[in-house]
Amino acid sequence: QVHVVESGGGLVQAGGSLRLSCGASGRTLINYAVGWFRQPPGKERELVAAVSRTGSNTYYADSVKGRFTISRDSAEDTVYLQMDTLQPEDTAIYYCAADLARGSSLSDGLFSSWGQGTQVTVSS
Repeated sequence: QVHVVESGGGLVQAGGSLRLSCGASGRTLINYAVGWFRQPPGKERELVAAVSRTGSNTYYADSVKGRFTISRDSAEDTVYLQMDTLQPEDTAIYYCAADLARGSSLSDGLFSSWGQGTQVTVSS
């Protein structure tokens, strides 16, 4: 089973940018589709973006389209979430997840391996 670890969270002012990283241990991330989720305070966790194993397919939630970009670097075995034009409503714990359920689509968000999360706080 792949184990994923997030990094790159922090505090940023509205309009700023952050880049989150998702790495793996145990197995290489290159073999898995990967998704980024977030859970704002007092709200349910939601799928933000996802990328297929090959990187040829991506999914974005409507709320982040045009502002967030998911990408994968095979050489670094890392999946990134570039977040631009951040807004206070983007404040959340962000989770990386891997290992998409067989037969499901990226938008289903059915991943089985989860990281511990990284806090992103956007101040107004």
